[in-house]
Amino acid sequence: MPTNDLMEKLVSLCKRRGFLFPSSEIYGGLNSFYDYGPLGVELKNNVKRLWWQSMVQRRDDVVGLDAAILMHPKVWEASGHLQNFTDPLVDCKQCKRRFRADHLLEATGSKPDLGTMKTPAGLPKVCPECGGELTEPRRFNLMFKTFMGPLEEASSVVYLRPETAQGIFVNFKNVRDTMRPKLPFGIAQIGKAFRNEITPGNFIFRTREFEQMECEYFCHPREADRWYDYWRQERFNWYVDVLGINKKKLRLRDHKRDELAHYAKACADVEYQFPFSGWSELEGIANRQDFDLKQHATFSGQDLEVTDEAGKKFTPYVIEPSAGADRATLTVLVDAYTEVEGGRTTTTESNKELEVVMRFDKKVAPIKVAVLPLSKKETLARPAREIFDALRSRWTCTYDEVASIGRRYRRQDEIGTPYCVTVDFETLEDKKVTVRARDSMKQERIGIEELEDYFKDNL
Repeated sequence: MPTNDLMEKLVSLCKRRGFLFPSSEIYGGLNSFYDYGPLGVELKNNVKRLWWQSMVQRRDDVVGLDAAILMHPKVWEASGHLQNFTDPLVDCKQCKRRFRADHLLEATGSKPDLGTMKTPAGLPKVCPECGGELTEPRRFNLMFKTFMGPLEEASSVVYLRPETAQGIFVNFKNVRDTMRPKLPFGIAQIGKAFRNEITPGNFIFRTREFEQMECEYFCHPREADRWYDYWRQERFNWYVDVLGINKKKLRLRDHKRDELAHYAKACADVEYQFPFSGWSELEGIANRQDFDLKQHATFSGQDLEVTDEAGKKFTPYVIEPSAGADRATLTVLVDAYTEVEGGRTTTTESNKELEVVMRFDKKVAPIKVAVLPLSKKETLARPAREIFDALRSRWTCTYDEVASIGRRYRRQDEIGTPYCVTVDFETLEDKKVTVRARDSMKQERIGIEELEDYFKDNL
């Protein structure tokens, strides 16, 4: 299937089935902003919950944090964001569209090198949209600026955070003083970040408001290489073992020396083979050395060093696994999307056209079980509701009594529900229901009293 067709179909399904909606759609939408619908919020919450379980709940060397979005402006001066958090921007003099110069270069197969701010060789001179003349590249700061308090003046300027990491670094001392962890230890956080991207796009892959899942893992400098190798592999394995992503479409790519940020000793990306862009970053794992803590110590005047067993003081190194919750959710959606030519459903003759099945891993599926009474009549609706109420106290469930059973199965396949429970007229006699599995389409008769244990084992 052509990649553009796949994304068009996926975006359409996400809107039609309640995964994602364009933000402010009744007013025409707002470019690159999306609202998570009833199924989308369940899916994304599952991704975040699984990350938190792996990174915090099931470890004894990582604690959690939820830092404020608005922070003291000095934070961004110390981190370098005020000076360096920029993208190279060019404008079309004719149609007034704006482009990232490095993206225009990449489209020609050239390697971006815009550090000098001079027009690099190979940079297109004309607009790819209208053919108009392009301006020289200039630096554009990606941070959203706002004002705190009643006066809009320089002294009241604050910024929406462009990343969650700095909230962790400025709380390093607080966490050590209150929790008294010993090195090595990590601080993890899930939270919103904001970047005024010049060229957002590819659905929820690159947006101006997004959610990060980050951990800063503090260690002794002599152990940093070992922990970098550990987190590099650990985070790759998470996408396969926990989210159930197809391993053939994942890879670890180490950054070349000329790609590294000035503070990084090493960096690797977990990449997925997306239909719209090929191999693109899902998560970065970086050895940031001691840059961040030293910067904040200098700008704040606070002592952020620790003492080793020999009584020698040092600034810890930091290994940073930094993932995007939205990109991980998009990866789950793309990876799960499956089309079956000619259909799978044999219940009715009307369902022989192409069918869509979202083959989510059971752990991330937004709805785990659908309860489907064969008839709306009270004789079946009552026991079906009782089953639904019992199951939803433990799992996210849905109840559907509209249309033929074949069409209802298809609806559940299209939103990725792993199991359907059908309550039929035989249920009234044998106290059993039919459980249908999404992927195998196998159907089993299970006693109502056995359902909870059945789903414990299978979910």
